[in-house]
Amino acid sequence: MGIHRIVFVLFHQLGREIVYAPGWRQNFITREFAELYNLGSPVAAVYFNIQRESGSGGRRLC
Repeated sequence: MGIHRIVFVLFHQLGREIVYAPGWRQNFITREFAELYNLGSPVAAVYFNIQRESGSGGRRLC
């Protein structure tokens, strides 16, 4: 499965607005998304990696 990289970016919205999720994830450009919705600069962000531990879940052969 590999390592997955997760990023949460928090923006301060100036007003109420409908924000549509993009139809793609590959090559997502946060800066362009923020410009499209006039979000300005991020106020916070967190980045982490996750990976499935071996032996967790999956089939059990008993």
